Amino acid sequence: MLERAIAAMNSTGIHLARQSSLYVTEPLDAPGQAWFLNAVVEAETSLLPVQLLHAVLQIERQLGRRRITPHGPRTIDLDILFYGSSVIRSRELEVPHPRLTERRFVLVPLAQIAPEFRHPTLCLTVTQLLAATVDRSEVRLWHAAAQT
Repeated sequence: MLERAIAAMNSTGIHLARQSSLYVTEPLDAPGQAWFLNAVVEAETSLLPVQLLHAVLQIERQLGRRRITPHGPRTIDLDILFYGSSVIRSRELEVPHPRLTERRFVLVPLAQIAPEFRHPTLCLTVTQLLAATVDRSEVRLWHAAAQT
């Protein structure tokens, strides 16, 4: 699904610049679910923030995402973490992502590709955010042959 999402991004004007490794991560807010695969990508686009949001939501729908149960199982979940150094607060979109500082499953792969990127409102690097997070959930580098 992650490969299909990246291919879909490239066909909608969202061009991949860098991609983290894949990580297998403990489910937060959803005990009893299987562990998730997570990755972070850096992309370039001429889409405006809300256009980008609509594009990633459309990709999720194309890949079978159905929003039935909050925090429930899903085929794919695409989030906009940052939009350069912009701060966006609208009814539809909040950037930087409001919970990224509380999520090791985001911060670990983000630190792999952009350790010195500074959060535009907190003025901390991704490395500093990772060190400061209270989330202690498990995030492991994924190997195709590994089972969880």
